[in-house]
Amino acid sequence: MMVVMEKRGSNGKVPFFHRWRRTRLRLRRLPILGIGLLMPIIVCGIFGPAFYPHEPTQMNLAKSLHPPALLPRGEWSYFLGTDQLGRDLLSRLIEGARVSLIVSIFGVALAGLMGVSLGMIAGYFGGGLDHIIMRIVDMMMSIPPILMAILLAASLGSGMMTIILSIMVIFWTGYARVIRGETLSVKQRDFVTLAMVTGCGRVRILMKHIFPNLVNTALVLATLQLGRAIIIEASITFLGLGLQPPASAWGLIISEGRMYLSTAWWIPTFSGLAIMMTVLGSNITGDWLRNALDPKLRRI
Repeated sequence: MMVVMEKRGSNGKVPFFHRWRRTRLRLRRLPILGIGLLMPIIVCGIFGPAFYPHEPTQMNLAKSLHPPALLPRGEWSYFLGTDQLGRDLLSRLIEGARVSLIVSIFGVALAGLMGVSLGMIAGYFGGGLDHIIMRIVDMMMSIPPILMAILLAASLGSGMMTIILSIMVIFWTGYARVIRGETLSVKQRDFVTLAMVTGCGRVRILMKHIFPNLVNTALVLATLQLGRAIIIEASITFLGLGLQPPASAWGLIISEGRMYLSTAWWIPTFSGLAIMMTVLGSNITGDWLRNALDPKLRRI
C-alpha cells in the first residue's frame, strides 16, 4: 500500500499553502450552486421573523401595488414592492419560505418513514406480502400526483396538515419501490446470511444489518423530493385548496397576483422565482449527494 505523506515545515505543521490548497479542492467538490440557491430559503425559513421589513399581514392601502425599489416610484422600505392590499412582498416571501420549508420537510420525512418501512418489509419477507404492497404501490403511482393532492385536499379540507398528509401519500410509493429493490440486493449478501446463521431475529436483521445500507439511498431520494414537495404545496395552494388568506404562501401569492399581472408583474414573478430557486437547488444538491454517496460514481 502506498502512503502519501504531506510536506511539513520545520515546526512539524503543514504549511498554509498546502492547507489552503486541500481546503479549496474539498470546496470544489461541493455543489456550490445548489447550496447557494437553497441557503437563502433555509435561512429565511429558520430565522424568518428576524428579517421581516414589515409584518407580512400588515396592510397599507395607501401603498397598494407599489413597484420594487429599483423601478420608478419604488421605495427602499418596500424593496420588492407591495401587493394589492399594500402588504410588503419581501416579508410575505420570507414567511412563504417558512411555510414551504415546514411542509416539505415534514411531508417528505413522513413519506420516507412510511415508504422505507414498507419497502424493507416487502423486499425482505417477499411472498404474498410483497405482492400486496407492490400492487398498492402500482395503483397509487397510476394516479397523477397533482390529482391525488387535489382529491385529498378537497376531502380533508384546507390547511397545512392536509398538505403534509397529501405529500406523504404521494411520495411514499417512490421510497417503497426503490427501497424494496435495494433490500432484495442487500439480503443476498454474506453478512446477512451469517446473521441468520447465528440466530439473529428478523427485526434485528432488518434494523441492524439491512437498514444501515439503505440510509444513503433514502437520503438521496428525500433530497430530490424536497423540490417536488414544494411544487405540490404551491399547486394545491394556488388552486385554493391549501393555505387560506391571510396566510403567506408562495402559491397563494401567485394566485392573488395573477389578477394584477399586467399592472403589477412583480407579485407573481418573485414568488415564481423563489419556487424555481428552491426546486433547482434541491435537484442539484440531490444529484451531487447521489454521486458522493455512490462508491462506483465516486471512483469515476
